[in-house]
Amino acid sequence: MDITGLLASLESSFPATSIRNSLYLFPLIESVHVIGLTMVFGTILIVDLRLLGLASTRRVFTAIVSDVLKWTWLSFAITAATGVLMFITNAGTYYHSAFFRAKMALLVLSGVNMLAFELTARRSVRTWDRDARAPAAGRAVAAVSLVVWIGVIVLGRWVGFTTSSQPAPAIDDVDLEKLEDLIPK
Repeated sequence: MDITGLLASLESSFPATSIRNSLYLFPLIESVHVIGLTMVFGTILIVDLRLLGLASTRRVFTAIVSDVLKWTWLSFAITAATGVLMFITNAGTYYHSAFFRAKMALLVLSGVNMLAFELTARRSVRTWDRDARAPAAGRAVAAVSLVVWIGVIVLGRWVGFTTSSQPAPAIDDVDLEKLEDLIPK
């Protein structure tokens, strides 16, 4: 099966058609997705600001990570699951959207960035755990993380406002007399 067939199969699946045909399911799923993303970003923001030395500088870094990381992963799982449910409703359109692809690329970059932290600053955390800010590698990763996650949020909104399963009406299909009635004289 080629990608076009796979996308069509996803769109015609029972979950996708149920969500698409329901008045309430898509908005509910999208709301949970946004709340989950808010939690993901909020918890990552706490860690990144601590790494940069801009917040919670009196708290031990490992204690902060211990407190928030479980919430990051839980909310990421919820956000990913709801994202998949939204994707299958209009898979072909989303797949071909440059904004969607850029968002997915940034999500991959966020994972690479996290790996970079694990391979650099995280390895020496015992030496800087109580310091007000992380070493240069940790601060760089935190700055990249903030930019990437803000990009994910912006591109996610762009996807939501630039993709639709319904094409815009052609100008020939618009009743110009009705539009003229709307213009104040």
